[in-house]
Amino acid sequence: MLEVGSIVDRNGYMSVRSHAATVFHLDSRLPHQVFKEDASDSLFCEFDAVLAPDFWPTFCAMARWHGDQRVELLVLEPDCETYYLPKYRMYPAISLPIEASVEDYWAAIGYEPPGESYESMAITANVIAVTGASGKWGCWGERESEVAVFRGFPDAASRSEWRAQFGPFLEVSEALDSYFPWTFRGRSAPDGYVAELTANYGRCEGVQP
Repeated sequence: MLEVGSIVDRNGYMSVRSHAATVFHLDSRLPHQVFKEDASDSLFCEFDAVLAPDFWPTFCAMARWHGDQRVELLVLEPDCETYYLPKYRMYPAISLPIEASVEDYWAAIGYEPPGESYESMAITANVIAVTGASGKWGCWGERESEVAVFRGFPDAASRSEWRAQFGPFLEVSEALDSYFPWTFRGRSAPDGYVAELTANYGRCEGVQP
């Protein structure tokens, strides 16, 4: 098993954040566009799924497609400077090689600071951004919206195979029916929210699933 050194120091944190900033609008939140590149290939899943140990192979598959040797996860909320550093003296990010195991991933995101039970990133993270050094793919997750969204599939066939192997993953229209009623406490998402989410993450005309 890898050492919990996969949780980064300040230099590592700044590197992870720099890579994330090339892929994401770090200050944006759903239903706004969080990706800097075209997101018409996006697929959604439940937020809690990505912070479970058995999700690790899903990230690795995305990384391998684009030649990334590591997967980097950055916590954006709570904030590093006002929450994680003063409270736990840690930087809320991890960088793991794709050869790492499911257990390694869980050791990193499930790591609890000394004397702080139930304060791991898996429990405290509210907004996350996941990518690799290539900047060609990304996963954005929000606990409040209860979803995570992926983009960066090499082609339609890879997208379909990945979806079948690691799913369930839903198109934006399906996610609005299945996931977002939980976000809005049993109600459908407001029309404006639906329109913006669909515009930002729906399939462009002529793009095949």
